[in-house]
Amino acid sequence: MVKQERAARTRETLIRCAAQIFDREGFAVASLNGISSLAGVSSGALHFHFASKAALADAVEAAALTRLLAVTDPGPAPRAGSVQLLVDVTHGLAAALRTDVVLRAGFELGGEPSRDAQSDLRACWRRWVEDTLEKADAAGELSPQVAARDVATALVAATVGFEVLGARDAAWLSASTVTRFWRLLLPTLVPGPLLEGLDAEGTHTS
Repeated sequence: MVKQERAARTRETLIRCAAQIFDREGFAVASLNGISSLAGVSSGALHFHFASKAALADAVEAAALTRLLAVTDPGPAPRAGSVQLLVDVTHGLAAALRTDVVLRAGFELGGEPSRDAQSDLRACWRRWVEDTLEKADAAGELSPQVAARDVATALVAATVGFEVLGARDAAWLSASTVTRFWRLLLPTLVPGPLLEGLDAEGTHTS
């Protein structure tokens, strides 16, 4: 049991350190020697857990996907509605991207042209946004003049843009940036009577 726990801790350390290297240097440039050195383990220990850099990147992506699903999991049906949920989760995603290098690296790995992504986090995010906007539309939360698909395109493009730009400048992932974005979008997204009940700053931001 002790050996299994130690192996699990070593694996998690390698995933975290690989994410740090991928985030800082990019997948193509990152080396297994650099990752094992940062993790404080031998090359042999690294290869015991991961046969290749590609396998390690797959593990980082899988860990990042788990984190993304935790961010987007709404739990019980939100009383404030699906549009407010979109606002809240966008804030939550930005905050997580600022602080969680594994999540950040997972998003970046999905756009790496030199490898085949196993878990495309940007595509997962797009599907969640599209599903949530469909629920908002069905509940009458969207203005008749807007189409849920068009809103999804704009929202995904903007948030992925924040994610890409935020990798080098954290201000793009700040709560104030996300709030300004929603203050601009909400008046065109929802009918006037519903606008007053929405909070562009999010209802559970940290």
